[in-house]
Amino acid sequence: MGAQQVRERFTELYGAAPEGVWAAPGRVNLIGEHTDYNDGFVMPFALPHQVTAAVSRRTDGLLRLHSADIEGEVVELALDGLAPGTDDDWTAYPAGVVWALREAGHPVTGADVHLASTVPTGAGLSSSAALEVVIALALDDLFGLDLPRWKLARLCQRAENVYVGAPTGIMDQTASACCEAGHALFLDTRDLSQRQIPFDLAAEGLRLLVVDTQVKHAHSGGEYGKRRAGCEKGAALLGVDALRDVAYDGLDAALARLGSEEDAAEVRRLVRHIVTENRRVERVVELLASGDVRAIGPVLTEGHASLRDDFRISCPELDLAVDTALAAGALGARMTGGGFGGSAIALAEESAVDTLTKAVEEAFAAAGYTAPRVFEAVPSPGARRLG
Repeated sequence: MGAQQVRERFTELYGAAPEGVWAAPGRVNLIGEHTDYNDGFVMPFALPHQVTAAVSRRTDGLLRLHSADIEGEVVELALDGLAPGTDDDWTAYPAGVVWALREAGHPVTGADVHLASTVPTGAGLSSSAALEVVIALALDDLFGLDLPRWKLARLCQRAENVYVGAPTGIMDQTASACCEAGHALFLDTRDLSQRQIPFDLAAEGLRLLVVDTQVKHAHSGGEYGKRRAGCEKGAALLGVDALRDVAYDGLDAALARLGSEEDAAEVRRLVRHIVTENRRVERVVELLASGDVRAIGPVLTEGHASLRDDFRISCPELDLAVDTALAAGALGARMTGGGFGGSAIALAEESAVDTLTKAVEEAFAAAGYTAPRVFEAVPSPGARRLG
């Protein structure tokens, strides 16, 4: 749905034109999975799929929300009643952002909001972060808060962690807020330093495909939290602030310190994934900086094996998508996102896209799985005002 349609629907709902229209994209994470809450490195880029929001200010302490994608009337919430744990519906995401802004001392006095999204939900493409960021950016503009993008991302992460109750890291919100078209974002999640890495696949005759398995996942589910807790346990046992501090060339020694007992096996696997994944991000940055784009393919595939075998967050549908893409000629493939469903990505020559897509669709049909959604991921701009 375009900005004009969102604007017109807002006017129908609320009886006046909105003060503005904003958009924030979903993201694909090229490499660097589950490293963000371990103070590590990530490398996402923004998708053309986005959440669009028409918004106007209110001064009476009310937040009114409506979504074109969810059946129902306008939801009205009192700002003074916003509190963590009080909402388990979609409205918790925008309400959580308003709560986080007000908790941080910013004078948000209410808003009317109409939303429309093209970001697939539950596909590991950060639909929730896009929703949070578009609300934060709109309110930042309308109330003259003048917050830097990294701080908006932090507030959105707080909304998701505390208000919604999902223990996510900072990557998704930062990607939605800060990515640039034609680039991947190399982000150090410890100090939030950023580097825009040119990532023009079309110029190289390449494509990056997303395979949405249609297996839904949710970050607020227990398995994600278990992995995070396991990583924190590993860091504590190794005497470091975060697993980011375990050097790649010291990994074997660190794993030995964790012991060989069976009850330490899970923590060893988690530690091994995080340390090697941080190194994979660095390798991809080095390869892209040298112009050797095709060489990142095997690094992506290594990442999938680590997520499957060490972090253990893949699923049969994701494994089938990756294995089939590789067999059909992909230069590299891996699952992307939080895991337990969602999407895989595959780097391929432009000439191989149709063959690869057909192979994946046929493999899913033969396995009796729901038909996947396959589309091209084009590095796109981050959150912005549309008008």
